[in-house]
Amino acid sequence: MCPIPVNTGVFLMANNEIPKTQNAVQLIGPDKLTLNRTKEVTLPGAHQILCRVEAVGLCFSDLKLLKQFSSHVRKGEIVSGIEPEILKTIPSYVPGQNPTVPGHEAVVRVCAVGEGVDNVTVGKRYLVQTDYRWLATTSSNASLGYNFEGALQEYVLMDERVITSPQGELLLIDASEELSAASIGLVEPWACVEDAYAVKEGLGLKPKSKMLVVAESKFDPAVLKKFLANKYSKIGGVAWVFAQKPKSETDVPVIRKKNIDDLSDGGFDDILYFGADPETLESLFPKLAPRGVLNIILCGGKLGRNVVTPVGRVHYGGIRIIGTTTSDPADATGRIPHNGEIRRGDKINVIGAGGPMGMMHVIRNICQGVENVTVWAGDLDEQRLTTLNKIAKPLAQKNNINYRPYNPLKDQPNEEISYAVLMVPQARLVGDTVNIAANGAIINIFAGIPAGDTCQIDLQRYIEKQMYFIGTSGSTLDDMKMVLQKVESGKLDTNLSVAAVCGLDGAVEGIRAVESQQIPGKIIVYPSCKKLGLTTLDKLAQQFPEVGNCLSGGFWNRDAEKKLLEISNR
Repeated sequence: MCPIPVNTGVFLMANNEIPKTQNAVQLIGPDKLTLNRTKEVTLPGAHQILCRVEAVGLCFSDLKLLKQFSSHVRKGEIVSGIEPEILKTIPSYVPGQNPTVPGHEAVVRVCAVGEGVDNVTVGKRYLVQTDYRWLATTSSNASLGYNFEGALQEYVLMDERVITSPQGELLLIDASEELSAASIGLVEPWACVEDAYAVKEGLGLKPKSKMLVVAESKFDPAVLKKFLANKYSKIGGVAWVFAQKPKSETDVPVIRKKNIDDLSDGGFDDILYFGADPETLESLFPKLAPRGVLNIILCGGKLGRNVVTPVGRVHYGGIRIIGTTTSDPADATGRIPHNGEIRRGDKINVIGAGGPMGMMHVIRNICQGVENVTVWAGDLDEQRLTTLNKIAKPLAQKNNINYRPYNPLKDQPNEEISYAVLMVPQARLVGDTVNIAANGAIINIFAGIPAGDTCQIDLQRYIEKQMYFIGTSGSTLDDMKMVLQKVESGKLDTNLSVAAVCGLDGAVEGIRAVESQQIPGKIIVYPSCKKLGLTTLDKLAQQFPEVGNCLSGGFWNRDAEKKLLEISNR
């Protein structure tokens, strides 16, 4: 379809009239959602792209924004990565207290572009990658649906300068016309799941990184010097807090400090702590920068009590905690896994498996092709477990995988867990998992525990058992491309996740349903479906028999979606 100019510098898809106003779900304050039926549709300015939203999935992450609003780490002002003057020209940039539009699991069609847009095609369909990792906020990064308006509206405005990475990659991915919009939009949450396992670990420090060394126990300075020389050749500077002056120096710039309190918060990419004082450890966590590593070198000591640990920062801040009972920090770094992937023979426990994202983790690990694994799937809701079993049991049988669903109120895994996936955003569960996990266990903190939340952790056991906390937020462009390729090739059917549909009229109710865990599966919002309230698939079949006749075994698919859109627009 050829674009036609509508005014100077703006090109519009032929036969596509853009209205002056639209329906949009807006978050105007903490826990304050509203359906705005007269939100302005802004035509794109220079470098900007206007898209019509075909479908958007509701996500548990929307609830975190709902509750935290301006205090959410991704709702803050952008502090680096783009010129402030550019941000002032983008109407959809809404940090802080500004009302925003949630929604980040989206598939869109470009309907108009402004002058200077070169890398998108008017009329084309795209999967949206919403995680702008190079645009830093104070504690995280920018994202569509947070400090940029998201897709729970009929039209969404983006800026090419925002959605293009420093490497020149555009965060709009070509999407097939042969797939349902739902299956494409759901690539985003599936990619977040994939990123939780594919994330690269132990790759060393970034250039000019800053290190803090705190020593309360005796150690061989030559061991430290060797460690720094072998592992951290790119260090830009080291701050030292020693009980006694070290006997040897390094070849990097050194700043000496008498007290930890003299150090700035968030100022260090790597912290080495030689000692076993819980209070000292607790004072070090605030000094760790996002994606920083705290290495606890016990030097044979014992912590003696649980340590208050910022487990929320593992997910949102990407911090990592490692340690060793010896006096050599290399003994800890040498055990960092290369990635978060499940391993042959793992006993996997997905805690909160019956929710939409938990279901994805279960299906993913059953179908990953890793030999001799057992997947335990725990959930308190029997209805959600029943829905999960309907999908997971046939897949487990097909892939020759041990699948063990359970209700924690009635049962628990009867074997040591070597890989735990935490889907419930409760910090205490991290501590509970450490208390029972096996030697070498990976504990994947997938649930978005608020960044400021802490938990009492038995770090002595964590270190002795060589456990490893891992956590990710969002996904990468490569993750999304890989998952989309699986969907387009038929290796993965993301439609299996769909449990209910609605238009924007039902989106607020849908978000509340996610909050109350009312529906076991994903809710897909179709902005073009007027006056369609929240409707589960079984009730949809009753309300629209023509749509019900298109369902395949009760599951959503392209034919059912096509029929629903046809009926709703009659």
